[in-house]
Amino acid sequence: MFYRSLLVAMFILLGNLAHADALPMRDATRGELLYSIHCIACHTTQIHWRDKQLVTDRASLQSEVNRWQEVAGLGWTDSDVAEVARYLNALHYHY
Repeated sequence: MFYRSLLVAMFILLGNLAHADALPMRDATRGELLYSIHCIACHTTQIHWRDKQLVTDRASLQSEVNRWQEVAGLGWTDSDVAEVARYLNALHYHY
């Protein structure tokens, strides 16, 4: 009886593990990857919600992303800047 219960438990556990591998993982966007690699070390969530926000709409968000990538010397393309701005808008700003 004990072995049968053990086998059932193992079957359930292994079945759940197999199911977990079958679930699709969300692919990170290019903007998320660029931000995670180059920006997150200095930026916390608070930086996006401070009292004197320089970002007031999508255009100013993209302008700030562009400004800071230039300060950091990252050499991002316009597309890279747009992707990071899109990511930040979806995550924090919701314009």
